[in-house]
Amino acid sequence: MFTRTLAFLAATVLSLSALAAAPEAFEGHDYTRLKNAQPVATGNKVEVLEFFWYRCPHCFQLEPGLNAWLKALPKDAQVRRVPAVFRDDWMPGAKLYYTLEQMNLLGRLHHKVFDAYHVDNINLNDPAVLGGWIAKHGVDRKKFEGIYNSFSTQSKATQGARLATTYAISGVPAFIIDGKYATSVSMAGSEARLFEVLDQLIVKARAERSGSKKPAK
Repeated sequence: MFTRTLAFLAATVLSLSALAAAPEAFEGHDYTRLKNAQPVATGNKVEVLEFFWYRCPHCFQLEPGLNAWLKALPKDAQVRRVPAVFRDDWMPGAKLYYTLEQMNLLGRLHHKVFDAYHVDNINLNDPAVLGGWIAKHGVDRKKFEGIYNSFSTQSKATQGARLATTYAISGVPAFIIDGKYATSVSMAGSEARLFEVLDQLIVKARAERSGSKKPAK
């Protein structure tokens, strides 16, 4: 928990530093423009896709900063989390995410899943362990397992895997903005810079949607 506390403090500092003017994000350094733009699922809102994996230590470390950033997300932008599936052992985490989503439990349990893997060393990939863990959190185990093992949940997880392939995602966490731009912590150079780049790409995507030649300041 000490590591997570440090991450939370860093997120607080990040939210304060965001008030200062950020250097302009440069294509080819802070982000890349996709060769083939993809349709988005957010309608009139600028889409921000976050590809993640519950067992990824970098995704776990990013969560506090990401949650702080989300609190100031513009109303015309929407974040969609997508659990990536690069190997068979990534599929249980994807199914877990979509099950929690369908049961409206992400707000309560999303961060607890991260903690289970990274803080408590609980192997939620094991169905028996997962069932016991979910029951301890006051969730109807039978209902949960029914949704977790359903065809629709498997289909959603598979679609998420295909989306990662479509965007040529090779590692997580990774972000796609409005089907056009890709960035990540490794590209931006730091968590703080990542959120600056995301903010600027949202502005850029908004301007392009409105047909403006230059992003609005």
